[in-house]
Amino acid sequence: MDVLVCVKRVPTVGGAITVSADGLSVDTRMSGFTISPHEECAVEEGVRLVERFGGSVTVVTLGPAEAEEQLRSCLALGASAAVLLETPAGAEFGPAATAEALHSVAADGGFDLVLLGNEAADTGDYQVGIRLAHLLGRPVATGIKALTVDEEGTSAAARREYRGVAETYTLPLPCVLTVREGINLPRYPSLPGRLRAKRAVISRVPVPSVAGAALRTTALRVPAAARREATVLGHGVDAVPALVSVLAELGVLS
Repeated sequence: MDVLVCVKRVPTVGGAITVSADGLSVDTRMSGFTISPHEECAVEEGVRLVERFGGSVTVVTLGPAEAEEQLRSCLALGASAAVLLETPAGAEFGPAATAEALHSVAADGGFDLVLLGNEAADTGDYQVGIRLAHLLGRPVATGIKALTVDEEGTSAAARREYRGVAETYTLPLPCVLTVREGINLPRYPSLPGRLRAKRAVISRVPVPSVAGAALRTTALRVPAAARREATVLGHGVDAVPALVSVLAELGVLS
């Protein structure tokens, strides 16, 4: 089974988000870049399928030259090959243009299964997987939390949860699936895996910025945080009446 996993280079944000001085990008000097947890699970799912059926896992990303780092991280997890669709520095591609670029790899590789994260961790578009499936003319299911492929490797049962209801879809292979974090527990890269990824040759395909296909950032802003205020009720025993009044308003006192 040959599996294609599409990933995206996104900022690593574990705390407060700050914007660069020009207001056009997220300041990542103290954080760096990664791929989303959804996509880590997609890589893991692809590797598990290949361990069961044989074949290969190819990872692909659309992004700048620096995105090679994220591809090597995927290779360290067990992917067999990597393709960088290299964009001009500073170019931002929307969902439609991204799907079209990924289609050039997905259509020519003869892949049995194409996996993506359910949504991008930075933009949350929820569109690329569906658009890519449409271009490929293949069935698609989104938001998948469990995946089972039959012994013949001809069909997949994909389960997701929607508003508390479990839904299972049976799709013939080849197909496109977008998976969510929790479908599996991604492995940690081994030392041999890291060394192999460091030496691996990554295929580079230049992707020019096509007029009308790329997005142009005009400004970014961080939403104002909710203000929290504390009221001092008093000091010592003088605060007791006010405290009792507040507790009564909250319905704590009977």
